[in-house]
Amino acid sequence: MSKTVISAKQIKKAYKDLQVLKGVDLTILEGEVISIVGASGAGKTTLLQILGTLDKPDYKSETELIINGQSIKTLNEKALAKFRNKNIGFIFQFHQLLPEFSALENVCIPAFINNTPKADAEKRAIELLDYLGLKDRIHHKPNSMSGGEQQRVAVARALINKPNIIFADEPSGNLDSESADQLHNLFFKLSEEFNQTFVIVTHNQELANMAHRKLTMVDGKIVNQ
Repeated sequence: MSKTVISAKQIKKAYKDLQVLKGVDLTILEGEVISIVGASGAGKTTLLQILGTLDKPDYKSETELIINGQSIKTLNEKALAKFRNKNIGFIFQFHQLLPEFSALENVCIPAFINNTPKADAEKRAIELLDYLGLKDRIHHKPNSMSGGEQQRVAVARALINKPNIIFADEPSGNLDSESADQLHNLFFKLSEEFNQTFVIVTHNQELANMAHRKLTMVDGKIVNQ
């Protein structure tokens, strides 16, 4: 039986008078690929950022967020940053690669933050880039790579610290259909081979329907699980 990696209860979030999340309850198991869909403004990205610990919910007595057995609200900022770096990876629509660094250097950054020795970080980064079909692009900078190649560099960067949860926000939104298909298939390959958990916000219906579970958000709540 798969273990629970994320348990969220009564996740609420307001920005001044705008109630963006209205009490989300969610359980995610290890190795699951979850897609989150819904109209713009439904609260998808806000939920993703809170589950990924990049933002905080409005903590009420009933609010709970447990990731890999760790209660998030008990962590201070320093401990939270360390926990995030070790347990969670992120993939965004616009890659967020640093243009002055090579693919190898971009992938190594989270490992360096984690105090991984340079030789170990580079060895792991080269293995990942090779696995993702980027062996010949290791020393290339982002501006000399295609959009699909840049996004695979971003995937390698998300995987460098061996997190068991990957959050992706519109990961294929900026890619052509062939590159998008390759990226989607990669997510499922990683899920199967490494028991990696993926939580993906997407407008791509093909990707959403491939997921083990498709969650639909309407007006700050999940209406199906």
